[in-house]
Amino acid sequence: MGAPWRGNLRETLNDAASPGDLITRLLGLCQHMADGGERVFMAVDTPLALPQALLALARGEAVAALGRSQENPYLYRHSERWLFERGVTPLSPIKDMIGSQATKGMHVLARFAPHSVACGQWQSEQGELTVVEGYPSPAKRSKGFAALRQRCVIPAQWQAVLYQPPPASRTCTMHGSVRCWPGHWSMRPSRLPGRQRRCRRPKGGFSFLVMR
Repeated sequence: MGAPWRGNLRETLNDAASPGDLITRLLGLCQHMADGGERVFMAVDTPLALPQALLALARGEAVAALGRSQENPYLYRHSERWLFERGVTPLSPIKDMIGSQATKGMHVLARFAPHSVACGQWQSEQGELTVVEGYPSPAKRSKGFAALRQRCVIPAQWQAVLYQPPPASRTCTMHGSVRCWPGHWSMRPSRLPGRQRRCRRPKGGFSFLVMR
């Protein structure tokens, strides 16, 4: 199953020549040798787009009026303002200190998964890499996510890793990975094919699940 890994992905992203090469390098960091036939579903815990109003502002097009911080369309996308209305407080790549990882995530999309296939989902040319924007923190207390987990059959060998992970990987990235299951597979989560491997990244980074 490989091993958890944490660190800076800058050199890995720079050296990767294709989506398949990126997958091989990422799995290598997790001490797993890729065979070239993997299909990877990657959940990235950072904003993967900038607000439309901010992009318009860069063209000299301003909004009619500015509201409070959480209502400011320059700082937050529509989806994030929707979350604020429901008691969730997402971070802004403009206002908060997450600009570095946000731009790195957008860089991954532009280089390796440039095709938007659905809202919050991007894919490589050949479909070997699918990227989703994950937000694991609110998923932890989501009734919908709790119901999804009840439907999922987790292999016994994963139990210790999921509930007692090594100190270096005690994050909630599992939520970011699992919540993309129903949106990307045409089968129920309880019917996933046999061999799967997962590598976790710290909060604010990348987590991915490999289908074989």
